Amino acid sequence: MSEKLFGTPLDVQDSWTRKVQRRSSWILPFLPLPAALLAYALLSVIQRPPAPANASEILSICDSLHEIPGVPKDFHSRTVSDRFVEGTKATFIRNATIWTGGRDGTELVYGDVLLDGGIVKALGYIPDGLLKGVKGRVNTINAYGSWVTPGLIDLHSHVGMLSAPLLKGAFDVGSRNGPMVPWMRSLDGFNTRDDARVLAIAGGVTTGLVLPGSGNAVGGQAFPFKFRKTQERSPSSMLIEPPFNLNDTAREPGTPLRWRHMKHATGENQLRYGTRMDSTWAFREGYEEARKIKVAQDEYCAKAKAGLWNDIKGIPFPYSLHWEALVDVLRGRVKVNCHTYEAVDIDFLARLTNEFKFPLAALHHSHEAYLVPDVIKKMWGKPPAVAIFATNARYKREAYRGSEFAPRILADNGIKVVMKSDHPVLDSRYLAYEAQQAHYYSLPSNLALSSITTTPAIAAGLDHRIGYIREGYDADLVIWDSNPLVLGATPKQVFIDGIPQLENPYVNEKPDWLQKVPRTPDFEDEIKATLEYEGLPPLTTKAKSKNVLFLNVQSLWTRQGDSIQPSFQAESANSSVVIVTDGKLSCFGDKGSCATASRVSYDVVDLKGGSISTGLTTSGAPVGLQEIPSEASTNDGALYDPFVGVPPVLGDDGTSIFASDGLQLQGRDALLAYRSGVTSSVSAWSAGSLFSDGVMFDGISVAFRTGAAHSLDKGAIIKSKAALHISISRSMFGSGPSVSTQIATLRRLLLRSPSDDAGNWFHKAALGEIPLVISVGSADLMANLIRLKKEVESETGSTMKWTFARASEAHLLANEIASSGISILLTRPRLFPTQWDDKRIIPGPPLSADSAISTLLKHNITVGLGTGENWEARNVRFDLAWAALDSGGELSLPEVLKLATVNMDHIFDIERGDGHLDDLVAFEGGTALDLESKVVAIISPEREVVELL
Repeated sequence: MSEKLFGTPLDVQDSWTRKVQRRSSWILPFLPLPAALLAYALLSVIQRPPAPANASEILSICDSLHEIPGVPKDFHSRTVSDRFVEGTKATFIRNATIWTGGRDGTELVYGDVLLDGGIVKALGYIPDGLLKGVKGRVNTINAYGSWVTPGLIDLHSHVGMLSAPLLKGAFDVGSRNGPMVPWMRSLDGFNTRDDARVLAIAGGVTTGLVLPGSGNAVGGQAFPFKFRKTQERSPSSMLIEPPFNLNDTAREPGTPLRWRHMKHATGENQLRYGTRMDSTWAFREGYEEARKIKVAQDEYCAKAKAGLWNDIKGIPFPYSLHWEALVDVLRGRVKVNCHTYEAVDIDFLARLTNEFKFPLAALHHSHEAYLVPDVIKKMWGKPPAVAIFATNARYKREAYRGSEFAPRILADNGIKVVMKSDHPVLDSRYLAYEAQQAHYYSLPSNLALSSITTTPAIAAGLDHRIGYIREGYDADLVIWDSNPLVLGATPKQVFIDGIPQLENPYVNEKPDWLQKVPRTPDFEDEIKATLEYEGLPPLTTKAKSKNVLFLNVQSLWTRQGDSIQPSFQAESANSSVVIVTDGKLSCFGDKGSCATASRVSYDVVDLKGGSISTGLTTSGAPVGLQEIPSEASTNDGALYDPFVGVPPVLGDDGTSIFASDGLQLQGRDALLAYRSGVTSSVSAWSAGSLFSDGVMFDGISVAFRTGAAHSLDKGAIIKSKAALHISISRSMFGSGPSVSTQIATLRRLLLRSPSDDAGNWFHKAALGEIPLVISVGSADLMANLIRLKKEVESETGSTMKWTFARASEAHLLANEIASSGISILLTRPRLFPTQWDDKRIIPGPPLSADSAISTLLKHNITVGLGTGENWEARNVRFDLAWAALDSGGELSLPEVLKLATVNMDHIFDIERGDGHLDDLVAFEGGTALDLESKVVAIISPEREVVELL
C-alpha cells in the first residue's frame, strides 16, 4: 500500500463546487417535477468533488480488500517452477509404485515419473516426445518397484528457530512482549544453518510450516519453508509462496493473493499472563481492535467508491502495522494454526471464530479434540484439521487424556487428521513414524499417509503445488526403501524442486514383505473404552488366570544363558501350542506332544500366528517416579542434589537419594509400557536433562515391575538399589559448575574413604559393588572419564562397573570404551544433536551406513536400549525393530532382543536365575518386533499367574 494513503490528507474539493452547492440549493423546490429531477441529477454531477490525483491507487487498494488468496489460472500449465535452479538436470524415475495422494489417498500408479524444470512433467506412461526433450540432460533411476510419494510436509515445525544444537543465542521461537503479538514473524528468526534441516530431509521431509512458539496467545506469523539449501543461503530464498505483502513487496499485476499463516495458542502456556479468562479476553480484545480497523477501512472505501471524496478529506486510510495481519485474518486471507489442548479451549475457539467470523486452518496438539468432534464442527467456516502426535502425551495436565486412538476417532467423525512433529519436541526426521503409529492404532492407511502429505498441504493452502504427485506440481518427492507405513521406512532419495538431496545415500535393501501396507491389529474394544472413559480407560488387566492354553503360536523366545534364543519355531503356527500351568511354561511345541490334563481347566488364547518372548526392560526416563512431568504434585518432587554448586560436597555434606522411596505405581505411562511388552523398568531421577544446567546427582535407581499394583505387591521390586546415577554435562546457561569441577568431584568421591551416606555409595561404586551410570554426551568428556576410571581402578585394585548413558558421541570412542569394559545405555536410540555435547552424532541410513547401535555392537560393547521420556517407554519394541532394520540384516532377532533384556540386566547387575522367573509376553499376530502384532497376555512365573489384556 502506498504511504500516501496512510498520512497525507486527500485534497478532494475546490471552493467553486462548494459555492455551487450553496447558491443552487434554494431553487429546486420551485421547479416542476421533471425539471427538478433533471436539475437534481445535473446538480449531483456538479456537486461531486473531483477525484484526487491518487484516486486510482485508492480504489485499487479498496478493490483488493475483498480479494481472497487463490491460484493463477494457468499455474499447472507452467513449464518451469518459480523455484527452479538453472542447470538442474531432469530426472526420469522408472518402474515405481507411485502413491499420488489422489482419490483421498487411494490412488496408485505403477510406472514412471519425469521431473524437469522443478516440476512433475508426467507420470505413469511418459510420452516419447517428453523423453526426447530431455535427452542428454537427464538422470535415470530404476526404482525396481519402490514406493514413491510426495515429499512429506510438517505442519508444525520449529526448524531454524530452535536450532540444533540448541544454544542460548539461537533461542528465537517466541516473544516476551505480551499475549498478543501478531506482528512477530518466524521468518525474522529463522536460522538456515540448523543441523536439523539436513536430518529432516533424510527422513523425507521437504517442506515445513515454521511457527512461532506457543508462549503468546497470538504468537505471530508463520512461514512455509522448503528445507533444501539455496545458493543465496538466506531464509527468504527458502520460502515457498511468501505473501506478496512481505515487507510491502508489490505483487505482479493480475496475480492472485497468496496465503499468509499465523500462530495462535490457548491453555496452559498462556497462564504466564494470568488465567484462562485473561487469555481469552486478550484474544477478544485483540480481535475487536482488528475488527474496528477492518470496519473503518470498509467505510473509507465505500465513500471513495461512491465518489464522496469530501467525506474522507484529510483522513488517512485506516491502517496499523501492528494489527494489519489480524485484520487479514478477518478478511479470510490467513491460515490460522492454533495450539490448543483441552475441550474448554476448543470450545472457546469455536465461540471466538463465530464471534469474529474467521476460519481456523488447524488445531495443533489438541489432545482432547477426539472427545469433542461436534464442537470442532461448530467452528466458523468449516472444521479445521487437527494436527496431533501419535503417542506423545501425558507430559502436562492438558495432555493427560491424549490417546493413541485419537487419529482414528477423529477420522471416524469426518475431521481431517495431520500428524506433525512440533520439532524439536519430536525429531521431524521421523515424521513418517508418526503416521506409521497412527496407522498401527487403526487410522486407515490412505489417511495415515495423507496425514503427512496431502492433508497438511491442504491445511496450509499449498495443495495446488505440493502434497500430491501430479503433472505441473512441484518436483518434491521421496523414493522409499519400503512401504512408507512400514516401521523404519527410509528414503533412498529425496527430491526438492527436482534437485536430489541425498549425496551417495546408504540404502539397505528391504525384503518384499516390507513393501506391503502393514496389517492393523484389532483395537475396537480399546477405542470404545477410550470414548467411554473420556480418554482414561482402565489400563489394568482384564482377567488373571493360572492356566492358559495358547494356540497357533509361531515361536517362543526365552532367556538361555546370556542370550535370547528360540525354544521353538514352528513351520506352521496352526499346529503349535504353548501351555502355561500355574503361571509357568509346562509344555510347548506340536499340539500332539502337548496334551492338556483333563483335571486342569485352561483359558484358551489364540495368538493367530503370533509369538511369545521375554519381557523387555527400559531405563533412562523416570517411569514410576512421576505421573505428569510438569505437575509437581503428581511426582516424587524436586530432586535434591547435594552437589549443587559442587565445592561444598568436597567438605563432606552429601546424602543418598533412593528412587525406591519415591516409587508410585499404576501410573499410565508405566501401565501402557506394560501392555506393550515392557515388563520392567530401571528408574532414577534424571537430573541430566536439557535444562538441569550442571546438576550432577541423580540418586540410586530402582528396578521394578511396570505392571505392579504397589511396591509391596509380589515381585514389584526387582532390585531396590540398581545403580548409582550421576550426570556430567556442560552448563548451557552458565550457572552450573564447570565439567572439570564435576569430574574433580567425582574423583574425590570415588577415591576418598567413606565418611557419610553418599560417600559410602560412591565407595561401593569404586569397589565395583554397585554399577555407576554416568549420563554424558560428549566424546571428549567420555575420554576424560575413561582416564578417571583407570586412575581409580589403579588406586583401588578393583574393577568398576560403568555405563555411559545418553552417550551421543560414543561411537567416536568405540575402541576405547570397549577396552575399558564400559557399557552403553542409549536413551535416544535414533540420535539427535540436541546440545553441543551431542553434536557429532552418527545419523544412520541414509546418511551413514552404520547407526550408533550397530557401530557399538561391532566393537563388542554391551549396549542397552533405553528411553528419554516416560511416554516413550511403550515403544521400546519398535525401537528394537528399527535397530534391526537399520542394520541391514546384520542384527538378528536374538541380538536385537538382548538390547532390552540380557544387556539391561548386565548393565544394572540384575540376577534373574537363568531366566526361569522372567515375565513372558504373548503377542497376537506377529513377534515382539512387528508393527502388526499386539500384546494380549503377560505370563508371570514368579507370581504364578497369566494376566490377560
